[in-house]
Amino acid sequence: MPAPNPLSRRRRSLVESEDDDTDDQPDNPDVDSAGSSQPYISSKRVRLNDGSARPSPGPSLHENDLVESSATSHSEGDIGDTRGFGEEDYQPGSIVRVKLKNFVTYTAVEFRPGPSLNMVIGPNGTGKSTLVCAICLGLGWGPQHLGRAKDVGEYVKYGTSEATIEIELAGEPGRHKYNPVIRRQIRKEGNKSTFYISGKPALWKEVQKLARSFSIQIDNLCQFLPQDKVCEFAGLTPVELLYSTQRAAAPPQMLEWHEELKRLRNEQKKLQEQQNTDSETLQNLEGRQQLLRADVERLRERDEIKAKIALLELARPFAKYREARQTHLEMKTVKREAQAALKVLEESVEPSLRAITAKEQYKDEVENVTIKRRRLLNAQDASVDELGKKIADTSAKVDELRKEKDAEKRSDARRLADTAAIQGRIKGIERQMNEKPPQFDLDAFKEQSREKSRMIREIGTQIEEIKEVQRGHVSQGKEKNIAIQRAERELEALNSQVGQKTAKLKTLSRDTARAWEWIQENQDSFEHRVFGPPVVECSVKDPAYTQAVESLFQKNDLLTFTCQSQNDLRKLSNQLYKNLGLAEISIRTISKPLSHFQPPVSLEQMHAYGFDGWAADYISGPEPVMAMLCGECGLMRTGVSLEDISSEQYSSVENSPISTWVTKSQMFQITRRREYGPGATSTRVKELRKAQIWTDQPADMDGKRELFENIEGWKGEVEELKRRVNEQQVKKNDLQRKLTGIEKDKLELDKDKANQQKIMTEFNGLSTKLDQEREKLRVQMKLGTERRARVLDIVAKVDSLVYERAQLAVDYTIAIEALQQLHIDLYAAELALIEAGSDLEILKDRSKDVTDHLTAKRAEVKDIERRLTEAHAMAKRCLTKCQPLLSAASEEENTFLNTLPKDQTPQDLENEIESEKARLELVHEGNPNALNEFESRQQNIDGLRTKLEELEESLGKYGDKIAEIREKWEPELEALIAQISAAFGHNFEQIGCAGQVGISKPADDFDAWAIEILVKFRENEPLTLLTAHRQSGGERAVSTIFYLMSLQTLARSPFRVVDEINQGMDPRNERVVHERMVDIACEEGKGQYFLVTPKLLNGLRYHRRMRVMCIASGEYMPKKNEGLEFGRLVLRARTLKATASAA
Repeated sequence: MPAPNPLSRRRRSLVESEDDDTDDQPDNPDVDSAGSSQPYISSKRVRLNDGSARPSPGPSLHENDLVESSATSHSEGDIGDTRGFGEEDYQPGSIVRVKLKNFVTYTAVEFRPGPSLNMVIGPNGTGKSTLVCAICLGLGWGPQHLGRAKDVGEYVKYGTSEATIEIELAGEPGRHKYNPVIRRQIRKEGNKSTFYISGKPALWKEVQKLARSFSIQIDNLCQFLPQDKVCEFAGLTPVELLYSTQRAAAPPQMLEWHEELKRLRNEQKKLQEQQNTDSETLQNLEGRQQLLRADVERLRERDEIKAKIALLELARPFAKYREARQTHLEMKTVKREAQAALKVLEESVEPSLRAITAKEQYKDEVENVTIKRRRLLNAQDASVDELGKKIADTSAKVDELRKEKDAEKRSDARRLADTAAIQGRIKGIERQMNEKPPQFDLDAFKEQSREKSRMIREIGTQIEEIKEVQRGHVSQGKEKNIAIQRAERELEALNSQVGQKTAKLKTLSRDTARAWEWIQENQDSFEHRVFGPPVVECSVKDPAYTQAVESLFQKNDLLTFTCQSQNDLRKLSNQLYKNLGLAEISIRTISKPLSHFQPPVSLEQMHAYGFDGWAADYISGPEPVMAMLCGECGLMRTGVSLEDISSEQYSSVENSPISTWVTKSQMFQITRRREYGPGATSTRVKELRKAQIWTDQPADMDGKRELFENIEGWKGEVEELKRRVNEQQVKKNDLQRKLTGIEKDKLELDKDKANQQKIMTEFNGLSTKLDQEREKLRVQMKLGTERRARVLDIVAKVDSLVYERAQLAVDYTIAIEALQQLHIDLYAAELALIEAGSDLEILKDRSKDVTDHLTAKRAEVKDIERRLTEAHAMAKRCLTKCQPLLSAASEEENTFLNTLPKDQTPQDLENEIESEKARLELVHEGNPNALNEFESRQQNIDGLRTKLEELEESLGKYGDKIAEIREKWEPELEALIAQISAAFGHNFEQIGCAGQVGISKPADDFDAWAIEILVKFRENEPLTLLTAHRQSGGERAVSTIFYLMSLQTLARSPFRVVDEINQGMDPRNERVVHERMVDIACEEGKGQYFLVTPKLLNGLRYHRRMRVMCIASGEYMPKKNEGLEFGRLVLRARTLKATASAA
């Protein structure tokens, strides 16, 4: 059954040969592909037409305000002026001009919007939203505000490397002499951008600063609402809407106040939570503190006892010091008494001791004399040894000098022999100089040698030429053999199905075929298998479906290689693009397995729609290749039928999840815009093209015949090349033998020449050699003179040393005699010392009793002194221990030490310590950590009380600050919302409805303050809150546009952009909204407005300040600008309409 007419179903339908953004087939005669590396790229141009103003018969659009837009290059002559709008009509910051080059779908285009409302209309896919993208990116904002591609490099036109956006803004009088022009150049490689302001390079921050100086807010959906952000705006929460409204319409300080209020309130909440937490903690700590008080008292008593024990133990060194000091004082008294008794005893025995003392003094004097004489003897003995050493040293020197003299004499004998030899050589040289050698013709030898060298070079050159010819023949033979092997493989391949597919791949793309050959030869270098294009890897299971299946693919899809990992993808891309230099290559990787792709409906539903099966059911190929095709071309979601479907089936499919299907002769594709309601759909229909790829055709017999003939011809050429190589080899062997003989003759000639040259050289050098020998003779004579002088010097030194040795011998004799006399004197002194000692012992025996008593008394005194010293040392050690303890002692410890009894002994102190320890054992210990817990908790309690006081003070300050800012912010916000509500309500009154805007003010939660939009679309219903559930999609769209229009009079931005906001509206609402938009946007001084839409109703209201820009594209666009003028088209349409009305 034939397909139903889509126009009868109140739908937009496009019937075209290909998509706007895809490649067409090369055999399409209506495609303009000039200036493009693609087989086809849609042609788009723009021209702004000037014309005289004609009165409009009704509210329809005026022909002079229609602008058609396309994307081929144009000259400045194609651009008109602003058609009645002067520079003074543009608000500062408004867009005067937008110029694009290689941007998205445009090759080159220039837009000149008006200062008020600009209607941008045209079918889907022509490039309307591209203008919106250009405004966003050209003013320095990023692609994240568009909701499309995430990288700015993706906005560069396919097939080019760089895009340019140039935007001219209206300057501010007094601040700008000329309109500022912002230009952004985008490079695809690396996603790099370069900015210029009025032709000078600028930083991104400078561009942002310039844009924000005009209050341009691209990132505010209330001012800039691109197509892909419409749903996002509709999904704004009331809180977010309040934020965006303040950014768009309020002074900057209001947003700052709001943010400060939110910050202060959040801080205040944190402090209040902290205050409550700390109060609860304080009460808990105080309760627990009371429970521990009894235990703490008992622990404190134990601590007091322990402290007293510690003090008593601290007093131990002091008790020992007092005891040691008392002992020292007592020993001092005993010492004085013993010394007095010793003195009395010494006085009583003094006469008896006086003779002993005199004898002891005599003995000491004799002993001193003996010591002195022993020293003199030792000194004289050392002097004698020194003289003997000097005599020995002098004798050694004499022997050394005599050895030197003998060595000089031996050297002189050798010199005399060398002198005689030199004299003999001199005579021999003089005889040779008298005998001249025969004459030697060097030039003749050189000439003969040069001739031989020339012959060798000529023959060598001939041999190299023959080798070069042979190498050329061998290289040609290798090339012919390779060509023969390749041709034989091709001949064999033509007889197989794979070979036929490979041959077909070469006809489609030589680069792809070359890449496939390289991949087959290098499969081992990849992690996983790399699959070839579907042309060679896949086939159609049923030939009847070949045309339907091929219509689903573009040429690029059929030539795509499939990789199974990112590493293989990068490696293959690097090899094909960089190393092999191939250009027409497409590579993809699979992200999901084939099992992931499932049909959108069941098999029974599919048959009910009239389809035979899914497109994937009729293609066979490797699983990764099928997964790639399902992901890229939707084979598992595309229905296929060999017959046309009925109208009922068409309606069912239209409301099903299926978007693409193929029938007997056509392919259908549905585009749905869910955000604009269930009716916002468009259908594209294409005629099926004839199958060219997966067709069963016989082998190319002409190609086989040509390959066979080439193989036979190349084999004959190889045999001829072998014959030529053999001939050249015979010539080369003859020349090689001739070359060997000449080289041998030249070698003999060079040897003879060298001998003759050596004889002549030696004769010419005799004069120099004679001079050298005479110089050697002179040196030898000089050496003889110097040697005789050295011998005489040695003789003189020997004589001097012999005299010195004789003098030392005399001195040695005198020293020996003196040494003998000193020995005699020493013996006499030692004899006198013995006699004195004997006399002293006799006296001591006579007074032994008296001396023994005196000695005992003296020993007693020494013992007392020793005991006194020990007592002093003990007291000093005790004092040393006490001093640091006393210095480190606290005031309490000092007081305790001072109160100790002076007569307390160490034993008394130990008794008191034992008493206190016994008392400590009687007091129960209890919880040992209770006191620490009590004191630590008390510190925490004191800290919390202080902290709560500080928190109370801080909360008071925050409250005062919040009240101060709120008193400024809230009245201004209410005034702003009241103005918006008045405008919003007025707009709704014009369409017979009601609307109101208010503020939701949760108590002291400034984060939750929000815009409340109340609407009423029916007479008998109350005002209800605008939500995503209560109102329809069209009602929400009307409310959204009216809210944006309400901001128009308050907005600080010089322009607004709204893209396809009217999608999903019913005709009545769209007409009413359009009329209100014209009224508001076209008022004097209201700023610039851009409304982008793919469809408009007939008979809409028109205003002279409006400008309508019509963007058209497609294969039927004229190739030159002069071929299409919308003004003429409007006149032609009116004429046809008038003629039809008259008929």
